[in-house]
Amino acid sequence: MTSASNLLQLARGKTADDRRRLLQGIADLCNATPPGAEASPLLGEIFMIIARQAEQDIRKVLSESLASTAWAPPALITMLALDAIEIARPVIAASPLLKDQDLLRVLVEATLEHQIEVARRPRISSAVADAIIDRGDPAILTALAGNRTAQISEAALGRLIAQSQRIAALRAPLTRHPRLNEALATELFLYVGQALQEAIRERFQISEARLAAAVDAAVRPPLAEPIGIDDALVIDHEEMERRLVEKLDAAGQLRPGFLIRAIREKRLSLFQVGLATLCGFSLDQVRAAIERRDPEALFLLCAAAGIDRAVFSAVVQEIRALSGGWPGHGDGQDQPRPALSPSAAARAFRALIGGAEA
Repeated sequence: MTSASNLLQLARGKTADDRRRLLQGIADLCNATPPGAEASPLLGEIFMIIARQAEQDIRKVLSESLASTAWAPPALITMLALDAIEIARPVIAASPLLKDQDLLRVLVEATLEHQIEVARRPRISSAVADAIIDRGDPAILTALAGNRTAQISEAALGRLIAQSQRIAALRAPLTRHPRLNEALATELFLYVGQALQEAIRERFQISEARLAAAVDAAVRPPLAEPIGIDDALVIDHEEMERRLVEKLDAAGQLRPGFLIRAIREKRLSLFQVGLATLCGFSLDQVRAAIERRDPEALFLLCAAAGIDRAVFSAVVQEIRALSGGWPGHGDGQDQPRPALSPSAAARAFRALIGGAEA
């Protein structure tokens, strides 16, 4: 059998035989470690080096070999979960070492395919399920709806049913969902076609009178409409974004990379909420900074949140494209900006806006 000390040398090898022996060595060492045992520090260190340096097919074998083990270094499993999706998929699906905070990090930092795999992971917690629903992406929501072992609360299932009004792919898996109860089924009945309506009738034996009453209540116009439908949708969307940011912040997963990802996905309002939370200023102050005639205030806010100045130019261009050209260019084109620590940038922002309270 290949020893742990030989794996590192094989990982640096360039020949096909080195690669074959490395793959076999990884498999042998993983198979030789009994369930419940702890890996030696040397083996864990070598696996970390392989994960950083080896080619993709080697990392994929490493992920497959370690996916169900409880002895692998947690940092290694997290690294593999954030790797390319072919590498990440086995550990996201099965690793017992991925905790809620790790899965939340994958939801924030990784690709849509990674997020779908998190939604499919068996027995995910209600906290992770809530974070998935808060994101509101149709593909991820559909994966969650089909996850029969997810620990999803009645309230969260109700939110999925509400989303099924606009996302048709949710309806069939929700009709079969093991946590669906009669009250939620009656609500879902309003959004599904004839075949799924019949499935709901057969599963819950809901009376025709009750279903008719639910349909009548849904189509009857309200006596008063305090806000327009479009306004209600905007408010609901903003509330979902606020809850998502709060959950990430509470879990320690609200980071500059999340803000950059939000703006690249053209989610300006999510960027604003996240920026306000991360740098400790109000949402009104963030919006006012964006609407200024120059980008100085926005730069200071981004620096206070820890966004690298090297990416600020790209960020501000994305924001201008989404906000009708704001912030303006001031007296000329955007200039290179000095490096500032988050605390120094926050002080400068307070001074710029006249000492307004954060």
